[in-house]
Amino acid sequence: MNIEPDEPEWLQNSRSLSTAEVSDALDYFDLPGSALGIRPVAGPAKLFGRAFTVRFAPIDHFTPGTVGDFIERLTPGTVAVLDNGGRMDCTVWGGILSRLAAHKGISGTAVHGVCRDTAEADEAGYPLYACGKFMRTGKDRVQVEAYEAPVMLGDVRVCSGDLVIGDADGVVAVPHQRMQDVLLKALATRAIEGQILDAALAGMPLSEARKKYGYHTLQRSATTLAA
Repeated sequence: MNIEPDEPEWLQNSRSLSTAEVSDALDYFDLPGSALGIRPVAGPAKLFGRAFTVRFAPIDHFTPGTVGDFIERLTPGTVAVLDNGGRMDCTVWGGILSRLAAHKGISGTAVHGVCRDTAEADEAGYPLYACGKFMRTGKDRVQVEAYEAPVMLGDVRVCSGDLVIGDADGVVAVPHQRMQDVLLKALATRAIEGQILDAALAGMPLSEARKKYGYHTLQRSATTLAA
């Protein structure tokens, strides 16, 4: 799971959070983060790590197209977040990259666009998220425009260092400046929802259990609650 030796307990505990739990916590703080249209396309549907961002642009015909040369910049535990402008006609991630990234201990890849060679990602056990999959290469069609600059992932702005979490439901990105607040809120909400479920399983009507533990306000924004 690429847990660092000095990783705080709250962050270790957060590795089991679902995207739904984190999305609710983002709502509580009036933060965006649920990446529309980004879904699992290959490998295990589990992603957790800090973003390393790469932004692509159409080739300018003066610079040879570059697609995957950035792989050496990635460190174990990071998530490659690639913004190809949502293009569906050419890829910026393929089989060689999936196998190298798995070998290097990269946590996974999320693409605002498409990827290919998904069978190789499956074979390597490498988590791969994207808008979809398509076989045509991005070589000589796109080039890297920026590293570690803000990018778009679906409709969400992601900066290098932000936390990226993925599961079978999709991907959420948590701004690094609010990471502890959001994850602690998600963990607290999980505990309350566990109490609701336990009460309902013990025979309490669900509506009563929800009312008792304040279910309907769990993700309501702090701004709205204070109004």
